[in-house]
Amino acid sequence: MRTFRIGQIVPSSNVTMETEIPAIFRAREAVAPERFTFHSSRMRMKHVRKEELAAMDADSGRCAAELSDARVDVLGYACLVAIMSLGRGYHRTSERNLAAITAENGAPAPVVTSAGALVNALHLIGARSITVVCPYLKPLTETVVDYIRDEGVEVADYTALEIPDNLDVAAHDPKNLVPIAAALDYRDADAIVLSACVQMPSLETVEIVERELGKPVLSASIATAHQLMRALDLPAHAPGAGTLLAGGYADAPPRT
Repeated sequence: MRTFRIGQIVPSSNVTMETEIPAIFRAREAVAPERFTFHSSRMRMKHVRKEELAAMDADSGRCAAELSDARVDVLGYACLVAIMSLGRGYHRTSERNLAAITAENGAPAPVVTSAGALVNALHLIGARSITVVCPYLKPLTETVVDYIRDEGVEVADYTALEIPDNLDVAAHDPKNLVPIAAALDYRDADAIVLSACVQMPSLETVEIVERELGKPVLSASIATAHQLMRALDLPAHAPGAGTLLAGGYADAPPRT
């Protein structure tokens, strides 16, 4: 039995990445032999605004270097909107730059961004059109929608919950996502992104929404967990995390 170290680059006010991602991996441990430990480095950010997001991202290199000191096996970058607000396709640049930092530190490790993971997951499940729930203010939500569309996935409908304070995002009751998702025009959508944010909790309601709406449902956290597993060359599956981690995409390629 091998134990893997998972590094997480986390906004300072994020309290969900370090709960939902480990919960998904603990569910995997119940059905597979591998074990995991989690190690974080934080970037300062309190309010989800473009200026704070850019300043935070500029600090991500320090986090990658710190985590590589711990010889982690993979790094996950935990802020989807920070990446998407810095330009179309920026997740590829971020992943490449941060991986280079780990290599320069003598501890090369693959890097998964939540933005890149969500895009890749949508392509893996063959989603041509989706609906999206975002906690962000409307301008940032529109940035996320444009980013996803630029990656070749149509966004048929979306909602912006307009929560600027990042701790308030974490405090949003995941049960409220059930009626929020149902209120969107999901009839012709191939999938539903219940939380396009690794800070807004949704794991406990993903399979509820799948059953009620009859569509594949995923979140930024679930997509990130899938890509972290695949970056470790492990089958990506975990009970209770919806279609993406139910087993049908366990051996899918780790990147687009």
